[in-house]
Amino acid sequence: RQIKELFVSFEDTPLGAASLAQVHKAVLQDGRTVAVKIQHPKVQAQSSKDIFLMEVLLLVVKQIFPDFEFMWLVEEAKKNLPLELDFLNEGRNAEKVAHMLKNFDFLKVPRIYWELSTRRVLLMEFMEGGQVNDRAYMERNGINVNEISRNLGKLYSEMIFVNGFVHCDPHPGNVLVKKCPASGKAHIILLDHGLYQVLSDSFRMDYCRLWQALIKADMKRVQKYSRRLGAGDLYPLFACMLTARSWASVNRGIDRSPVSASEDVEIRSNAAAYLPQITQLLNNVPRQMLLLLKTNDLLRGIESALHTRASASSFLNMSRCCIRAVSMYQRSKSHSLFRRAQISLTEALSLWQINLYELFLWLKGSQLGNWVIALLSQMHHST
Repeated sequence: RQIKELFVSFEDTPLGAASLAQVHKAVLQDGRTVAVKIQHPKVQAQSSKDIFLMEVLLLVVKQIFPDFEFMWLVEEAKKNLPLELDFLNEGRNAEKVAHMLKNFDFLKVPRIYWELSTRRVLLMEFMEGGQVNDRAYMERNGINVNEISRNLGKLYSEMIFVNGFVHCDPHPGNVLVKKCPASGKAHIILLDHGLYQVLSDSFRMDYCRLWQALIKADMKRVQKYSRRLGAGDLYPLFACMLTARSWASVNRGIDRSPVSASEDVEIRSNAAAYLPQITQLLNNVPRQMLLLLKTNDLLRGIESALHTRASASSFLNMSRCCIRAVSMYQRSKSHSLFRRAQISLTEALSLWQINLYELFLWLKGSQLGNWVIALLSQMHHST
């Protein structure tokens, strides 16, 4: 149908454009303001040619340089591009993640208008805000930067460890923030749901246990679960890639100290020095890991722009999700009522320990905590 049949107004200049599609703002006949995502005309036909050309070029490079280990790029493109080109699949992903994360009242996912959507045109509820890496926008609008960073971490921990259904393109254009005028709460708006990774239970459990080991600085378990995820003898490099920390920091405990300028320089220089080993790792790890590594890098880029690099609080939230995920999995595999009760009790105690530790950290950093410590010290000296 013609644009005039569907819309009262339609802005010709797109709000944003990317390689596959562009988005326009429009108003429907019934007055609803919508975002219209339109696929570029020749993308569908051109994409198969692009993948074929990529495959041929990579095979040629592989013949010249036998150590070149990037053929997985073709496999991933073949699998993911058709899904990204199907906008109905994107709409289903948006509804699924909105339902999964409905308990997070700070998360907003645009509603899909199915009656006007097709594989190449997607109509959504119009939502606007500042980009998640725009610290100046947040300060102008009275949005707490640390709260946004913390809530974004909660979202992704829940997706990765608990649900195993992960939005894998959190670049700043796809994650907006806005302060709600009515409630005063800051909302995170998640856009572009074309690229998701579904994690198998076995992969998810190994990944949960690996992160638990990294947070506890349990090197034996770091080695064990890194190997199970395909890292082999390169497990120290794998741990550094996941955490974006030096091996010395991983051994000390990644929540013990913030990233220093010298550590940042060390990480960058090592990334260049260990490029052959990094490519070998990328070739060996399960395909599910590739999009997670990309997602981790994008999230760290946001944290870096906001100056909120992962804190003890964010690691505690990750720990909670890992504990819940492992307990849920164990309960699902147990046929004994007593065993399920035992798992639930262990889960409750572990979460309670984290809450106590978080309270301790809060008291330690607060004025009240300093006053209590001073009082206890004074009492100790008196006695």
